[in-house]
Amino acid sequence: MSKKYLYYFSEGNDAFGGDKVTMKNTLGGKGAGLAEMTAAGMPVPQGFTITTDACTQYYADGRQINDEITADIFEHLKGLEEITGKKFGDNQNPLLVSVRSGARQSMPGMMDTILNLGLNDEAVEGLAKKTGNARFAYDCYRRFVQMFADVVMMVPKSLFEVEIDKMKEAKGVKNDVDLTADDLKELVGTFKKIYEENEGRPFPQDPRDQLIEAVKAVFRSWDNPRANVYRKMNEIPYEWGTAVNVQQMAFGNSGDRSGTGVAFTRDPATGAKKLMGEYLINAQGEDVVAGVRTPSPISHLKDQMPEVYDQFVEIATRLENYFRDMQDMEFTIEDGHLYMLQTRNGKRTAQAALQIACDLVDEGMITEQEAVLRVEPKQLDTLLHPQFDAAALKAAEVVGKGLAASPGSACGQIVFTAEEAEEMVKSGKMKKVVLVRLETSPEDIVGMQVSQGILTVRGGMTSHAAVVARGMGTCCVSGCGNDNEVKIDEEAKTFEINGHKFVEGDWISIDGSTGNIYGEQVATVAATGNKNFNRFMGWADAARQLLVMTNADNPRDAQQAVDLGAEGIGLCRTEHMFFAEDRIKAVREMICARTVEEREAALAKVEPFQQGDFEAMYRIMGERPMTIRYLDPPLHEFLPTKDEDIKELAADMGMTFDDLKNVVTSLHEFNPMMGHRGCRLAVTYPEIAAMQTRAVIKAALNVSAETGHMITPHIMIPLVGEVKELKFVKDVVVKVADELIAAAGVEMKYQVGTMIEIPRAALTAGEIAKEAEFFSFGTNDLTQMTFGFSRDDAAKFLGAYYENKIYESDPFQHLDQIGVGKLVKMAAHDGRETRPDLGLGICGEHGGDPTSVEFCHNVGLDYVSCSPFRVPIARLAAAQAAIKNPRK
Repeated sequence: MSKKYLYYFSEGNDAFGGDKVTMKNTLGGKGAGLAEMTAAGMPVPQGFTITTDACTQYYADGRQINDEITADIFEHLKGLEEITGKKFGDNQNPLLVSVRSGARQSMPGMMDTILNLGLNDEAVEGLAKKTGNARFAYDCYRRFVQMFADVVMMVPKSLFEVEIDKMKEAKGVKNDVDLTADDLKELVGTFKKIYEENEGRPFPQDPRDQLIEAVKAVFRSWDNPRANVYRKMNEIPYEWGTAVNVQQMAFGNSGDRSGTGVAFTRDPATGAKKLMGEYLINAQGEDVVAGVRTPSPISHLKDQMPEVYDQFVEIATRLENYFRDMQDMEFTIEDGHLYMLQTRNGKRTAQAALQIACDLVDEGMITEQEAVLRVEPKQLDTLLHPQFDAAALKAAEVVGKGLAASPGSACGQIVFTAEEAEEMVKSGKMKKVVLVRLETSPEDIVGMQVSQGILTVRGGMTSHAAVVARGMGTCCVSGCGNDNEVKIDEEAKTFEINGHKFVEGDWISIDGSTGNIYGEQVATVAATGNKNFNRFMGWADAARQLLVMTNADNPRDAQQAVDLGAEGIGLCRTEHMFFAEDRIKAVREMICARTVEEREAALAKVEPFQQGDFEAMYRIMGERPMTIRYLDPPLHEFLPTKDEDIKELAADMGMTFDDLKNVVTSLHEFNPMMGHRGCRLAVTYPEIAAMQTRAVIKAALNVSAETGHMITPHIMIPLVGEVKELKFVKDVVVKVADELIAAAGVEMKYQVGTMIEIPRAALTAGEIAKEAEFFSFGTNDLTQMTFGFSRDDAAKFLGAYYENKIYESDPFQHLDQIGVGKLVKMAAHDGRETRPDLGLGICGEHGGDPTSVEFCHNVGLDYVSCSPFRVPIARLAAAQAAIKNPRK
């Protein structure tokens, strides 16, 4: 066999020549840990690892283990027999093994394990005779039959649990350990009958068949539903596969001098430097996880088995010093002998991650840059947003699940319109509201601002609700209609999900970090400051090479972003400023104008408001740059659609209902997101661009005079696909700007750039760079137009794409580096070929996604821009990218 698919624990460490990354990728995290513990002389029950490559081959061979790998498994089994002095399948001194999964990245509880494999009707008698402990032998056998049936053959575990409970009730005992050998022997018979009834054949007696079926089952569990969900949540590629570890059993269920447990070298919740863990006497590992008995704190082991406890503490210390990180360890004690079954870098909360990183630096164990690599960027979210109270959450019922669109937790009374949200909160009728909508639109912004959370039936991760909520730091669950039975009637003010009906005023709770929806009040707790945060982020900022800016449309968001470390505004969407009550009427007058003169008169009413907004934001930003995107959405979004609202507006504007209705109808487009919007509005109505330019330049001149610091405005023209249209709009901007600056008698520079969000713009970037001084990649629209599907509707069918392994993740959440990324890379290269000093950044939602930020660093962009609450995530992701791949 040309490729090596199996490694003994004793050879794994040397075989990779110190290359720990390749070893972990090949042997999985568990196999690599077992190899390293073996090499360090720790008490590890020996065995061998079947590599992740074998898993990949298993799927390539149609979910079969080929003959070569099968033969190699049994060759390694012979070697294990020599190491242990026991024989697999022997009836006198049987070798029993565990078969455990072990992916390269920890996936706790997601995949399957089989213990005590190798037992049959004869071997169990031999084990009982060899150990002189029939109860122990039959306890192992009943566990094996149940686990094999459940994991390998998918016979429901509950069928066996019912029989155990019946037996305990009949015998008048509380715990499994109180059952006798005869009781357990009877259970084995019952379990085998359940197996045969469900499978139509007797329980397999050949240990070789048992082993191959168990290995296949572990490989198969890499593709089970819970593993797929976990992988998608944690961005673990499907192609990685899992390794399988076949290991001699160590028996924690062999008596009162035996036990099993799990421990951490530091507190995974707080990061405190103290040994944490639990164990059970006379038990196997599944008992600790399943909660069949209440375990004891690891500290109690010191009283029961002091010599074992001291040995364990010494090993735990050695492991943490060796791996230079907090360790998560599994152990078994067999008749007073300690065995280490696993070690891995432990999962931890965000608070603990920062505490441990800082402590390890202070202890001289790792460098500051190594500390930066130890914290997952997405963990920082939990430090910034409210969370559900853990105790309250345990009792809450999940009634549905949507997309985790904006992190945090929210609880409030249901309202169905933005107007109701605003009215209820302002009047005090409801203190906290959750806005439940079919989908939101830009005109909902005020109601969204006063809501604790937003729940939508439609839409994906980059829908209007999701994008705006993230910008505001508001909890949002979107697209709950994709995978649930949902009915919503906003007029009747009713909402149903999976048979649970709600009306206005009912309480609901949503979790924007998981997508869970709870049909009741669940208490939330505020995010608390973390004393290590600023210190840790200082290390990150010292390492990164990308600037991190924010997407902000108002002074509140701008200030929030600055407080979280933003170095400028990469995207200010001017249209969000148009919906406020004091200006929407003038905006609508502008849209309904019949002549240029009428339109300019209406725009003159809007201009002071725009200028005031820009002045307020310039004051907050100080010397930090701010990029202002000109009007982008189609004009119909600013007009009402319901007849009663049209009548009211017509009366306000001195128009007839029919005239205004005709305007609304004329603006209707079959595909408005690809219609009359962006720079196309400015080409049709140059006076809009002229007004916005006046507002930008006047604001910059005024604030520059106030502060003594000369601002350099950055003006971004959206949706450009042709250099000539950019030049047309730019000429309008330059004419107005130059006249205002000359009249002011000052030296003010400004830049005019464009958003690259149409594939044609990326393909002709070299030409566009002749007119643009900077490119900002709008990857939301660029993704939408490159893939050819709507970001609001894609959620309806993407589930099938994930299930069939066509896509591994939502391309609106994680930048498609193969397709869309190629356009970004090409445009960046071609643009700088034309204009070497061309500024390059990204302002789509991908700007806050860690894997996308790393891509932006690697292709040479200058900055990323993201919503305020994702700024720390982007700062850390940029630092990690620079440490892994520093720019020259």
